[in-house]
Amino acid sequence: MPYPHVQRVLMSADTVGGVWTYALELARGLGRHGVHVLLATLGRAPDAGQRAEAAAIPNLQLRHGDFPLEWMIDSTGMQTAAGQWLLKLATDWRPDVVHLNHYGHGDLPWPAPALVVAHSCVCSWHEHVRGTPAGREWRAYRRRVTRGLRATPLVVAPTAAMLDDVARLYGAPRDGRVIHNGRRPQDFPPARKEEVILCAGRLWDEAKNVKLLAHVAPDLLWPVHIAGEDRAPQGGRARLPGVQLLGRLTPAAMAEAFGSAAIYALPARYEPFGLSILEAALAGCALVLGDIRSLRELWQDAAVFVPPDNPERLRATLGQLTREPLMRKAWAKRAAERARRYTSTHMTDGYLDVYAALARKEIPACTS
Repeated sequence: MPYPHVQRVLMSADTVGGVWTYALELARGLGRHGVHVLLATLGRAPDAGQRAEAAAIPNLQLRHGDFPLEWMIDSTGMQTAAGQWLLKLATDWRPDVVHLNHYGHGDLPWPAPALVVAHSCVCSWHEHVRGTPAGREWRAYRRRVTRGLRATPLVVAPTAAMLDDVARLYGAPRDGRVIHNGRRPQDFPPARKEEVILCAGRLWDEAKNVKLLAHVAPDLLWPVHIAGEDRAPQGGRARLPGVQLLGRLTPAAMAEAFGSAAIYALPARYEPFGLSILEAALAGCALVLGDIRSLRELWQDAAVFVPPDNPERLRATLGQLTREPLMRKAWAKRAAERARRYTSTHMTDGYLDVYAALARKEIPACTS
């Protein structure tokens, strides 16, 4: 076994967005190396489809704790109980590494070395999406995140842009690494392309900026299809006239949608990585993305970028790609070639390396 120091990993996750997909993909990759994963989810309970996804992955066990996610307003009072539940899982299961996909419990007395992965955060979301710092109502959250990060020997992020945001907002981590997220290319085969513009994501999340896409949709030659959850976790629904809402699709149906769409558009204001973009690129879509630092970092020269606040540019860009098939196919080819850098294998190898370094104490534990 190439990683004898790492045989059991306790990993936290939630079931609302891309962290769930990421966690299952990583657990699948770790399982191929004989590593057992105990996946502890917080927030909304996994539904029947998600439980079936997890059950199909070798060496993966699933546990759910009925506690609110740390970024939910008024969740502070329940975070201590959530931490006690996670700590008991770790004490009973005795992992070699604790992998936290959230921040606030990084300061617990874990029985094994811990790392925190910075997928996104409220404070960077506010700055990039609304152009202002998070308000007073987020002070407890900021303190909790800062405390968790400072107590963790290693912070990982999927892009340098996100890692820099963490350092700027909460203080530089003791050790910070970039490990790109990844997907398996064989899960997103291109199909016969149709005259469809696709978008996917949480419709209620302002960061995805799907309202801008819906705004220009009536002026386009092709229909715009948007897949994803339209009901926010704390109530309210997104309403987007002018587009076809596909709802929340199963993984298989989502892969089919990527495979048949010719263009994938996500004019995001904030996207620390964007798994849906990677999936679309693997499936042979031309990419039209918001012109933000993280997406430039990942897709420079492999996507067409538009300012997130410029409907005229988005309308013109999508219009040109629908009218010019040679240009569209050229961009799709560039995206597919770039996507091969971000595979599940590369991601898994990156995490196994840092797990092993933690387990061998090559990354020193925090002493204060």
